[in-house]
Amino acid sequence: MIKIVCLTGLLCFATALAQASSGQGPAATTVHANHHRTVGHHAARHVVFVPPKPSFGELAGLHNISDNLALKSSVAYVIDQETNEVLLSKNDQAVLPIASITKLMTGVLISESKLDLNEPITITQEDVDTEKMSSSRLKVGTTLPRGELLHLALMASENRAAHALGRTFPEGLSSFVQKMNEKAAQLGMKDTSYHEPTGLSSKNQSSAKDLATLVAHAYHDPLIREFTTSPSHSVEVGSKTMEFHTTNRLVKNPNWDIGLQKTGYISEAGQCLVMQAKVAGRQLIMVFLDSAGKLSRIADAERVRHWVEAHHSGAMPQS
Repeated sequence: MIKIVCLTGLLCFATALAQASSGQGPAATTVHANHHRTVGHHAARHVVFVPPKPSFGELAGLHNISDNLALKSSVAYVIDQETNEVLLSKNDQAVLPIASITKLMTGVLISESKLDLNEPITITQEDVDTEKMSSSRLKVGTTLPRGELLHLALMASENRAAHALGRTFPEGLSSFVQKMNEKAAQLGMKDTSYHEPTGLSSKNQSSAKDLATLVAHAYHDPLIREFTTSPSHSVEVGSKTMEFHTTNRLVKNPNWDIGLQKTGYISEAGQCLVMQAKVAGRQLIMVFLDSAGKLSRIADAERVRHWVEAHHSGAMPQS
């Protein structure tokens, strides 16, 4: 087993950062035009390149922790679902923002509540993201069945869909968030805290071990497995047909046999990915948090797959 650990006051550090955090930046570098000045007959534009906002893991120094697989994720955890053998562990107890991995718990609650999936739900102004100002293809006034919103939240990571699911839960949004935390406690997820159902808040935090527990639980739900592994899905909105696609390109990759997955990203969390997948005959749960670079979480999953395929029949290399 590979095990790399760095736990220097990370929980308190991340919590303090969550309270101090403000503003957002996209994954790519942002270009701002400051002003113009005339040079001859041409206007010269002065631009300022603003680097992406560092993640909590980067600020805590987790990006400096190396491992034998050269993973770009500062947190990684791979476990055999059937034997509970830990194959890889890197900062698995670090508590960090989890971004849209949050929606997996949102989906679990909606599915287990047995609410009518055909009940129409209308997107309202309350569902519009005012924290990160993220965009959505679901305009205010769009009405879809609860089941369709659940599908879009889990497959396409639709924020307004996830928020609407929590908002329309019996007794309202605050009750839904409370039940998210109650469910986490029931599952033994001691490092986990939810503040809203989308993952846009950096206060939604967890550890790799806790998320592996959630994936293992969610995997037993056929609806969650189906919705998280759909390559694409079309919905009827008025007279229009809108097609949505998965946020995880590995779902369409024939080299992968994925039973459940969820991606996530906000700048405080970095690129995140959880999956249940069959690799070299083993049912594995993989967790990657705070990966640097848009495609790095995918590359990390590929590295782990190749590593398991090469070493699954013998002793795992030690760090």
